[in-house]
Amino acid sequence: MTKALEGKVALVTGGARGIGAAIVRRLADDGAHVAFTYSKSGEQARVLETELRAWGADVLAVEADSGDVEAVGNAVTAVRDHLGKIDILVNNAGVSISGVFGEIPTDDFEREFAINVRGVFVALQEASRYMGEGSRIINIGSVIAERAGFPGYSVYAMTKAAVVALTKGVARDLGKRGITVNTIQPGPVIISMTEGLEDLVKPYVAVDRLGKGAEIASMVAYLAQPESSFITGAALTVDGGFLA
Repeated sequence: MTKALEGKVALVTGGARGIGAAIVRRLADDGAHVAFTYSKSGEQARVLETELRAWGADVLAVEADSGDVEAVGNAVTAVRDHLGKIDILVNNAGVSISGVFGEIPTDDFEREFAINVRGVFVALQEASRYMGEGSRIINIGSVIAERAGFPGYSVYAMTKAAVVALTKGVARDLGKRGITVNTIQPGPVIISMTEGLEDLVKPYVAVDRLGKGAEIASMVAYLAQPESSFITGAALTVDGGFLA
C-alpha cells in the first residue's frame, strides 16, 4: 500500500528530541525521506537516526544551530544535495528563555530572537528556493503567541507572534507557486521544557492533561498531505482547550 508521503523529502529543524523527534518519526512512518537538524542533542540525533534506518527509512541528521544564519543555509543545501529536493519544511527549532521582563539580558533576547524568528526566516528563504508546486511549509509556534498565560514569557510570546505574522506574509508570497505555509500552535505538551510544570499548567487545559508530541505530529502530517492544499496562512491551535 502506498503511504501518504511516499517519495516526498522533508526537513525538520530541531528534530532530535521532543516535538521535533515525534514529527520526524511520523513523517518517516508516512513514507517521507526525512532530514533533521540538531545543535546540542548529538546523542539523541544519532539514536533517532539509527532507529529510523532500522525501519528502512532514508534519514539524514545534520548538525546546525538555528541561530546561525550560515549553518541554516548549509543545512538546507546538504539536504538538497543528499536527498535531491525539499518538499516539506517543518520549522520546529526553538528556545524559551524565561525571565522577569525588567531583568532579561539583551544577550538572551538576541539568542531567542535569532533562533525563533531569524532562523525560521532563513530556513524559509533557503528551502523555498528548491520547492515546487504542492510543497508544504509548516512552522511550529505556540499558543503563547495569543495568550502569555504566565509571567516571564514576554520575549518568547513576542517571537511566536512574529512567526504567525511571518507565516501569513510568506503564504501570500508563495501561494501562486502552489506552496502552502501554515503555523501550528501547540499548547502545553510533555517535553523537557515543561518538566516539573505539569501540576501548574494542567488546571488550565480543558482536557485536564498535557499533550503528547505525537498529537502535534499528527497535525503536521495532515498539513503535509495533498488534501490540505486549501489551507494556507493559518495559525492552527492544538492545545487541549488551553485557549478555550
